[in-house]
Amino acid sequence: MAATPRKLSSKEVAALVGNLMEASESTSLENGLEVRPYAFGENELNQLGDYHALRIINERFCRTARDVFLPMLRLQPRISSFPPEVRSFDDYRSSQDNFVSITASRIEELRGNQMIVIPPPFISLLTDSYYGGQIRHVPTTRTEFTATEERVIELVTDRLNVALQVAWRDLMALTFTVVSREESMQFASFVDGEDMVVNCSFMVQLPNTEPASFDILYPLQTLKPISSQLRSRMQSDFVDDDRSWREKLERAILSIPLTLSARLCEPEVPLRQLMQMQPGDVLPVHLTEAVSLLVEGQPIFEAAPGERGGQAALNLTRRHVRS
Repeated sequence: MAATPRKLSSKEVAALVGNLMEASESTSLENGLEVRPYAFGENELNQLGDYHALRIINERFCRTARDVFLPMLRLQPRISSFPPEVRSFDDYRSSQDNFVSITASRIEELRGNQMIVIPPPFISLLTDSYYGGQIRHVPTTRTEFTATEERVIELVTDRLNVALQVAWRDLMALTFTVVSREESMQFASFVDGEDMVVNCSFMVQLPNTEPASFDILYPLQTLKPISSQLRSRMQSDFVDDDRSWREKLERAILSIPLTLSARLCEPEVPLRQLMQMQPGDVLPVHLTEAVSLLVEGQPIFEAAPGERGGQAALNLTRRHVRS
């Protein structure tokens, strides 16, 4: 399915118009081909590397966030994530409508903040579906949310923060505490306009209607202290102790059948005598008081031969020390 189109930022529009205006000033080569200069190292996406860990976190968040919308939509929608983008907050703000749902949260562990942006049509859809309506987009020209929609925003954003905590848990234990909610992008006190933010966009696929979307923003300055971890492909240095898995593994190992054998003696016979032996011949042996008990061919115990209940038995006397 094709991704929803993204609005061009102000810098992208300016670059596009500038390139069109400068097309006539392009340098001409001898063979008639036209080229124009390009400055390497201007791509702002390199500031956090390839975002591998952040992409994994977003994919994990997509799986856990499905339960967030289940009470509203009465189904678990499919949620997909777009690659993170680094852009200025002014560029992001100019690409959004002024009337949106904005929830700012504090990240104590990183001494920073985070913001969830949900468009009003998606809020109206969730509210309508939550109270028994159909899952459909309702056009709106309002400039404020109703009390019912504000309650739905509170439910959704609180649960999205919980899903984020689960998604971040393997990389770093983070807590997201809501500090403010706004309805106007103009008054969003997130970061300064020129500051760079990491924009993580998510698309929610809905039945019989167009997909919805929402964004999660992190200030680039907030994620810089853990930039090396975000570039790493190792998500966790430790593994939680799963008792149920360990118990099942222990039961499976203890149920493995093993072959036990007792070595009564080890006589030495010349090859000439062995080749002349016939059925019925008697081979003299010397039985010792200690008998070796072998497990899968490996000597584990020493035992004394005896009898118990009318059957031959072995009394374990010593365990071999394994190096």
